[in-house]
Amino acid sequence: MLSPWLALAFFAGVVPGVVLIRLFLRQAGPVFACYQEVQAALAARLSGALTGLRSIHAADAEQREAARVLAPLPELSAAGRALWAAQRRTAWQATLLIALVEVAVLTTAGFLLAGGALAPGALAAAAGWAALGAGLFEQLEALVGVAHARTGQARVDELLALAPAPCGTQALPGAGSGEVELRGVVVRDGDRVLLGPLDLTVPGGRTLALVGRSGSGKSLLAALPGRLRDADEGTVLIDGVPVGVLAPSELRQAVGYAFARPELVGRTVRDALAGAGPAEAAAARTDGLLRRLPHGWDTPLDELRLSGGELQRLGLARLLARRTRVVVLDDATSGLDLATEYQVSQALDQATHGRTRLVVAHRAAVAARADLVAWLDAGRLRALAPHAVLLADPDYRATLADSALQAAAR
Repeated sequence: MLSPWLALAFFAGVVPGVVLIRLFLRQAGPVFACYQEVQAALAARLSGALTGLRSIHAADAEQREAARVLAPLPELSAAGRALWAAQRRTAWQATLLIALVEVAVLTTAGFLLAGGALAPGALAAAAGWAALGAGLFEQLEALVGVAHARTGQARVDELLALAPAPCGTQALPGAGSGEVELRGVVVRDGDRVLLGPLDLTVPGGRTLALVGRSGSGKSLLAALPGRLRDADEGTVLIDGVPVGVLAPSELRQAVGYAFARPELVGRTVRDALAGAGPAEAAAARTDGLLRRLPHGWDTPLDELRLSGGELQRLGLARLLARRTRVVVLDDATSGLDLATEYQVSQALDQATHGRTRLVVAHRAAVAARADLVAWLDAGRLRALAPHAVLLADPDYRATLADSALQAAAR
């Protein structure tokens, strides 16, 4: 507005300023991505260590585990130093550029003033406007925030780009018995086979115990009927219908789960138990616990202070509230003492009589109550037979002993 020559002098410095900003964002983006990835790895290691804290103490492995958790720190430090170096380099370049822009504008204004093309007041205005405009390049902290946000957006976009598991629309036959069948099932993690190839049929209304050492694929197999994990090859069927073609609501009504560490969802205990009543609470031996709570069933979840066994019993009560065809118990009674586990198991047998059950078993007594035992070894089905038959095999007895010790350590 004051003079086209002044504008030209100013914008001659803006162009390299924009290039400087783009270079900083290009350099800082990968550094921020590396920083966030290492932070995520560090948090994952720490979370896993906290989950297995009792086992770490029992094995006297605190120092070794601390070293494992903190192993990514040098990489995190390197990423942080690289970011500071980029900021420092951009800071002095921006400072130099601002000085050059102001000098160029003031020099041009001086020549215009000497030639009578610019008033003295306009010279002062030009100096003020040049300083104000060039100050944009001093906002390095804002540029760091932009780089951080862009990197975060890129990581979120990676998740959003993942295709959701396809869902069907079919329903199960009305008179099905809950038969579960696995045909040529293979589950992989990259190139590594975690489970399978596996062919297995659980007749409707029968109980199958899944036995094996840690990492043998018990929980992975248990996750397949409810599509908590999809097979990479093969087909999982319930009453002759592939689970992949079932509507999500139909699958949730057909398969129910109870876990070693169930999550309680909702505002109160009543919300978390999702339709369970006194009968289900009594079957899970959690009615006494609910009576002792300050507000009973309406106790807010954030006021609960529960042991692992109490939490498991609430999860079992929630499971019993649903009349599913298939019941999956994934280490769902591991936190109970032997007497309570026996009582809960007896009540579960009565409450789920006639339904198909898959039970991840660590104790011989649990396997003995099942109709069949699927003995898994390194992701393969080593044997399928009643517990009494498998008991003659010393390797099977050793597997049960090791599994019980591992469960006790957890």
